[in-house]
This record gives sequence, C-alpha cells and structure tokens, in this order.
Amino acid sequence: MAKETKMPNSNILAKAEVLSEALPFMRQYSGRTFVVKYGGHAMGDQKLSSSFARDVVLLKQVGINPVVVHGGGPQIGAMLERLKIKSEFIDGLRVTDHDTVEIVEMVLSGSINKSIAAEINAAGGRAVGISGKDGNLIEAKKIKSKTQQTDSNIEKILDLGFVGEPSKVNAQLLEDLAKSDLIPVIAPIGTGSDGETYNINADTAAGAIAASIKAARLYMLTDVSGVLDEVGKLIPDMNTEEAGLLIKKGIINGGMIPKVETCVNAVKKDVEAAVILDGRTEHALLLEVFTEHGVGTAIWPE
Repeated sequence: MAKETKMPNSNILAKAEVLSEALPFMRQYSGRTFVVKYGGHAMGDQKLSSSFARDVVLLKQVGINPVVVHGGGPQIGAMLERLKIKSEFIDGLRVTDHDTVEIVEMVLSGSINKSIAAEINAAGGRAVGISGKDGNLIEAKKIKSKTQQTDSNIEKILDLGFVGEPSKVNAQLLEDLAKSDLIPVIAPIGTGSDGETYNINADTAAGAIAASIKAARLYMLTDVSGVLDEVGKLIPDMNTEEAGLLIKKGIINGGMIPKVETCVNAVKKDVEAAVILDGRTEHALLLEVFTEHGVGTAIWPE
C-alpha cells in the first residue's frame, strides 16, 4: 500500500507566507534604528505587554535596533490619588509641582521602567531601563502653557511647574547602545540646566530621540487604529503637508493633533517615516514592520 502523503494545513502555509513576506523587510531594516513610543492600553494589558516584549526582542534578533520610550500617565495618576496629592491638567499636560515631580520620577523611572525591561528580558532580550537623566540623555527646558481668556480676550501664561521639553538629546549614548546587544527602555524624565528634574510628555520625548539619531522609523503606539478620515476610515499614508491640511480642516482633532505634530516634526528632522498604530492589536508592531501594507498611518516627508 502506498504511503499517504501529508499535505500542510492552511495555518502552516499561512505562517510560511508571513515569514516569506517578512524576509525583504528584515533585509531592508537590518542595522537600522526604530524608536517605539509605548503606552496606552497596550502597557496596561498583561497579554499585550507580553506580546510587545516578544516583538521587541524579535526586532533585535533580526538585526534592527529598537529603542523603547514609555509613558505612564494612568499609573502616575493612581499613585498620586493613593498618596492624596491633587493633580490637574492644562492642554493635556499634567501640572507638576515639586511633590508631584518626585512621584512622577518614582513611578516612571522606577516601577514602570523596570517592569518593561524585565518583561523584555524574560522574553529573551537584554533590556536596560534608564531615564533621560542617565548619561545626560535628555537635557530639558521648562515649558509654559498659554490659554486664552474668553471674557477679556487676553492671553494668560500659566506655569505648569516641572514640565519640560527636550532641548538636547545625547545621541552618542544611544548609538553606543545600538552597537551592543542591549535594548534601551527610556523613561521620559529630563534634567534642566540647573539640575532640576522635568516631567516630559512621552510622545514628545520619543519624537526628540528619534530625530536626534535620525531613526529609520518612529512608531507611536496609541489606543486608536491610526489617523481617520472624515468618515472614520483609516488613512494608511500621508505626507507632512497633507497632515497639516487635515489639522487645519479639523479632520485631525483633539488628542490626535499633538501626536501627528510630533510625527511631522520628527520627519522634518530626517526621521525617514513616523507611524501611528493601534497598540491594542496584538503584534501590531510586527504587522506594521514586516508586511507590505502595514496596519497604521504612516507619515512621510513631502
């Protein structure tokens, strides 16, 4: 009797096709650096965070240099509430006094940073958790928020406390890490000219870091699928000029505006492309990097 020949099932064939599709992208990006802003729902869900850690390790193993910059707003808020420290937001930025900035640094540089590094290590990588204060990675300057008084139409400048924005990034430190087998995991804390500690928005920090090293990609993991058009359909690609027009038209609005502006600024400073994608989708990073069409909104130079 002739021996029965086993045919591969559809699942196995699908996996083989995925690997085949990924190969040219692995070649294209080998030796390049990706900056990944990690936050939102993906960071608070155990299954998604484990998946993210494995994806980052895979990027490193195929020759890509991932740099992870993380947020932690909900965790900071929970700790402030537990300690009965009141906190408010202006223009989406947390007003940060001396007591608050100590808690912000403790949560970001401590529990969150080390847990992300530990998860990547558990997945087989070699992550090192640092903050922007380590090695003078991020020098920061104080920012203020401007508001418009509706009754008198007089612009008032409000002091946000120890809230900063990057003024300089130590690109050499990141380049040295890229040459090693280490994966940097960065908490968005910076140091002022007089040694002050500044809380920096994680999106802003990721954009500045990507620009400083002229990264091949800046990936912004969010809680939406990407940038949507006027009927709610995903826009897969746009250039910096088109992004500006969509903001002016109000199609890009709310909390998506600063994310898109961060991406546009990074691209204008020689980041090859910036991508906003849904961190709630398992393996979203790999799907974006290693498939032909990706899963988010890519912003390109004009």
